[in-house]
Amino acid sequence: MRFRFLLLLVVLCVGAHSQGLADDGYRLWLKYDQLPDARLRKAWQAQAKGITLENGASPTLQTAAHELQLGLQGLLGRPVSVGASGGKGRIRLQVAADPTLGKEGYKISELNGGLVVTGPTDAAVLYGSFALLRHIQTGQMPPTAALTSQPRVQYRMLNHWDNPNGTVERGYAGSSIWKWLELPEVIDPRYKDYARANASIGINGIVVNNVNASARYLTPEYLRKVAAVADVMRPYGIRVYLSVMWAAPKLIGGLSNSDPLDPKVRQWWKARTDEIYKTIPDFGGFLVKANSEGEPGPQDYGRNHADGANMLAESLGQHDGIVMWRAFVYKANSKGDRFKEAYEEFKPLDGKFAPKVLVQVKNGPIDFQSREPFHPLFGAMPRTPLVLEVQLTQEYLGFATHLVYLGPLIKECLESDTYSQGKGSTVAKVIDGTLEKHSISGIAGVANIGSDRNWTGHPVGQANWYAFGRLAWDHTLKSDAVAEEWTKMTLTAEPQAVRTITQVLNQSRNIYVRYTTPLGLHHIMGQSIHYGPEPWLEKSARPDWTSVYYHKADSIGLGFDRTAKGSNALALYAPQVRQLWGNPATCPPDYLLWFHHVPWGQRLSTGNTLWDELATRYYSGADSVLWMQQQWEQVKPKIDPEQHTDVASRLRIQHREALWWRDACVLYFQTYAKRPIPPSLTPPIRPLAEIKELVDIYQLR
Repeated sequence: MRFRFLLLLVVLCVGAHSQGLADDGYRLWLKYDQLPDARLRKAWQAQAKGITLENGASPTLQTAAHELQLGLQGLLGRPVSVGASGGKGRIRLQVAADPTLGKEGYKISELNGGLVVTGPTDAAVLYGSFALLRHIQTGQMPPTAALTSQPRVQYRMLNHWDNPNGTVERGYAGSSIWKWLELPEVIDPRYKDYARANASIGINGIVVNNVNASARYLTPEYLRKVAAVADVMRPYGIRVYLSVMWAAPKLIGGLSNSDPLDPKVRQWWKARTDEIYKTIPDFGGFLVKANSEGEPGPQDYGRNHADGANMLAESLGQHDGIVMWRAFVYKANSKGDRFKEAYEEFKPLDGKFAPKVLVQVKNGPIDFQSREPFHPLFGAMPRTPLVLEVQLTQEYLGFATHLVYLGPLIKECLESDTYSQGKGSTVAKVIDGTLEKHSISGIAGVANIGSDRNWTGHPVGQANWYAFGRLAWDHTLKSDAVAEEWTKMTLTAEPQAVRTITQVLNQSRNIYVRYTTPLGLHHIMGQSIHYGPEPWLEKSARPDWTSVYYHKADSIGLGFDRTAKGSNALALYAPQVRQLWGNPATCPPDYLLWFHHVPWGQRLSTGNTLWDELATRYYSGADSVLWMQQQWEQVKPKIDPEQHTDVASRLRIQHREALWWRDACVLYFQTYAKRPIPPSLTPPIRPLAEIKELVDIYQLR
């Protein structure tokens, strides 16, 4: 009797899972539940009776066939065989040369009542197989014309800020997924599921460790562990990279220094790199954070960044690898402008980097703020390939408690026009190499992934991982279209619910900006942990870690003057950009306080004074979180209950904290503006002193 009960329970659970219920988020967007539309299901069943491998059985082709089989069986609700035989109504996977597809592009076309997925490499066929599944998952009929796509960027990377002790710097989804103490003997099944998710959106490289690196990753003991991870990634077309600590030759090599021009140091790196490739034959290369925020680097020995990067490139020799050298550098200077420092260090080095070196540049000049102008290095280093670095983990965007879809943020940067070679010289064309004719190109996202069952803490955080991969593959995609894809594949395919959720996603970033840093305010969050508001912060370990350094509030007005009368950071941009941003009357309101110290009483393009507009935006931002809650409640019948409850709970937290941001900033800046809150807005109930106490509680160590 007990056995029958357990069997019935299993059947019920499986049945519920197939209907998309009780979803804990682990499957991400790879939810291959049966298509509810019988007509659609029948159409695909006719063209997907089986899968044929045309070019043998390499691990990656086998992976493509397995993923396609797994997805089709779930979506179509019936077995799908894999074999070498052909026949009508089968999907053929075929490696075939095609100069129009590059190295990783794919083509999906109709053939003999079935489909053929072709590409010039095994990995290309894998990407095509996932694209076919996405086509089905998003409710589309079998194609009547060929579907083709190829990546616009060569190196599409996730950067993990994971530490050997299992913690994740700026991670909000649990501990690291890498279990270094168990590797290489124990291979967590999660590694494979992680690889599957990345390959499905075209990510082809991962940096497994923190840019604030530990030298231990270069030891034979840890290289064996990294090799075990690489073995899992390889069938999915993913290469493994390492962040390296510059002082490694001293720390683990027994040398007296780490000077990049010292022959002994150069030889040490060459020997160690050769050892890495013996252990990991397809090792991707190195990511380096040097002479930044206390990290060691070549400047410790009077050398420059090019000296350091080129030494590592030399160590790669004939190996197929690259060096990604981060441009996130700034010195503690209370009288300077952190905005300018990466430009001033790297611009003079343009053209001095070795061919295997790419300089990795954050999307904006400060540090992953909720909205930043594009980094002035984009378009300013035409002889150096640049990697765009964006942050998926929400260090400055409410951690895993705030719903913030980052597709619009990434697109905003990509579509920014540098005017470096005239109109249309977008950041996207800089980083994909087409503007400046570079043969290598890259884009990197700082991962938001952790050990939480749903991978990203906030369920909607998955959309940021997904959006990064899709935009890294094709930066011409629209962020709202990507949001719609993710929604259909992850949450629901019901049309009205999809429209509602997509609208919430697309508005979420602007809403967050309004209740935290409107009109171009930046870097006014809580000290150290970067959580919550702390615009009054005036003392820290260094001046450019305070809030007052950035907002410059005084009795006259608010904002950082970066015109010629101030720090002159605007001079780093092309004349067309300077002309637009340099005049407060033409500067877009979203960037106004980035570049101008604006009087409290000055009328803006909105018709309001600066003070009234600032207060109104803070209030409307907090009120908009209520709108997000209302929209989310409307889709409740169409969403898995567990997923809906999780997001609804976090939206309640988000509204509470939006009010916290609103009250803290309005009351604090009012002490300088000395103007009343607009009469249409209800004054905060809590006094500023009480809010400061709340911030102190969050900052306790």
